[in-house]
Amino acid sequence: MRWEVQLLPAADASPGDPDAVQPVLLPEPSTTEDQADSRAEPAFAVRHPRSLGLLWWVSLLVVGLDQITKALVKHVLPLYSSRTIIPGLMDFVHVQNAGVAFGLLNDVVHPQRNLLTTALALVALAGIGYYARQVGPSERMARVGLSLILGGAIGNLLDRMRQGFVVDFVDMYWRDWHFWAFNVADAAITIGAVLIFLELLTPKAHASHSV
Repeated sequence: MRWEVQLLPAADASPGDPDAVQPVLLPEPSTTEDQADSRAEPAFAVRHPRSLGLLWWVSLLVVGLDQITKALVKHVLPLYSSRTIIPGLMDFVHVQNAGVAFGLLNDVVHPQRNLLTTALALVALAGIGYYARQVGPSERMARVGLSLILGGAIGNLLDRMRQGFVVDFVDMYWRDWHFWAFNVADAAITIGAVLIFLELLTPKAHASHSV
């Protein structure tokens, strides 16, 4: 806002006295530029940190489904037994994985293996939280992917902290070739990673904005 000095008659001036005036400071009429400046964000405004771009209900759904299916497998199938679901393609098995996803590090014999795998899971959760703050609301595939990964990581982490291993039960195979046994949490992590990769390949999600 700008101010200007105007000379106005004094309150006690007698009529006809041209010298009986006093300076008065009055604001100038506001202009469009002034209105724009008033709407501008102040330099000292507090900027709140960006919230996590996650769909929490997706993560909770993955955790719930993962824990329920593992409990059913332990209740129905004895350890190391199997049941054919799709002949020549998929069986349900009951195996214990003391490593990380898809049986990695399962054959490593070390007294601190459980501590190592738990630490890796916690580091992964921290990475998910950091990356989630960089995801914008319009990046829907990335948000869903991160939510799936978070749910899968929490599901497997709960097993490691509670019992020192993770139950895997899906055995995909073709003739003599077998994929690593996995569970719902592993599947959610894999699907989430694919969605994030597809989001990165989408030009509109990362195109530069015109100034």
